[in-house]
Amino acid sequence: MNGALDNIILNHQVTAVLIMDEQLNVHYANPAAEQLFSQSAKRISAQPLKQLIQHSSIELSLITQPLQSGQSMTDSDVTLIVDGRPLMLEVTASPVEWQKELMLLVEMRKIDQQRRLSQELNQHAQQQAAKLLVRGLAHEIKNPLGGLRGAAQLLERMLPDPSLKEYTQIIIEQADRLRALVDRLLGPQKPGMKKYENVHLVLEKVRQLIDLEAEGKIEIERDYDPSLPDLLIDTDQIEQALLNIASNAGQILATQRHGKIKLRTRTVHQANIHGQRYKLAAKIEVIDNGPGIPSELQDTLFYPMVSGRDGGTGLGLSIAQNLIDQHKGKIDVESWPGRTCFTIYLPIEMTAHGCKEPIL
Repeated sequence: MNGALDNIILNHQVTAVLIMDEQLNVHYANPAAEQLFSQSAKRISAQPLKQLIQHSSIELSLITQPLQSGQSMTDSDVTLIVDGRPLMLEVTASPVEWQKELMLLVEMRKIDQQRRLSQELNQHAQQQAAKLLVRGLAHEIKNPLGGLRGAAQLLERMLPDPSLKEYTQIIIEQADRLRALVDRLLGPQKPGMKKYENVHLVLEKVRQLIDLEAEGKIEIERDYDPSLPDLLIDTDQIEQALLNIASNAGQILATQRHGKIKLRTRTVHQANIHGQRYKLAAKIEVIDNGPGIPSELQDTLFYPMVSGRDGGTGLGLSIAQNLIDQHKGKIDVESWPGRTCFTIYLPIEMTAHGCKEPIL
């Protein structure tokens, strides 16, 4: 690629185009790239790619592979964090000749809203399938456990030597421990009693509990929207869901200095929750400045028994999602080093003149 004509062609591309060398130093950025990075081409070209972004879901060195292979590469699911904004992109890198040197032509296309929605629905379906599988296994485990415990109790009564009862007690205790684990895996099976409540009162209880647990070593910031109306919720269930999320953050932040959790609420218009559009929804965010969630765990984070924390059971987030699902809501997560944000969306229902119906 050479000459003014090539520049004119690239300048009129609707996708962001960067020309970079093997060290990913930017030599050219088209107007679409200026818009994507919210910087002028002059500023973009004065720095390497790693300084333009805060985090990337893929290893940046992979982008340089076409220079060695001579073949283009495409990744259709890349997240770049630019100025604190997550950008979902399709990235294509190709080797080109630029000003008589071998360079990389990198195209970045934003994934459209419909594709993001499709990915979200697919991920939700997978999570539901995993949940059903675990529940089925839990029930299969629970039935023989009851028989095992009962048999141990009968055996205990028939033992001639009282000292042998120590062994039957071990069987009973371990059966009870496994039953308790299975009950946690199954989680709450029925929605609780719902009534209209101020979700900020629930958040305040969560804040106090986290503060006590952290012994005041973590800064907890509140950013509440006072205009947020009361929500039709089971307060105990929503408190448990929020506590599971915030407690995870608190336990991770306990190992680092200057840990901070922000609790934020907002009203969202035209929210899409699992394919259903609502005119109004409550948006509750739990944001921390911890090390972030490993990218390989993010797609399966809400699966039972999946944990990114040493000693974690992997049940807290699965239970939280189950509780939010029972309120027709959803949980999203965005994470990179230095920032993790769990966002809960809950539909807002009408309260005018005693008529309380979902705003669809």
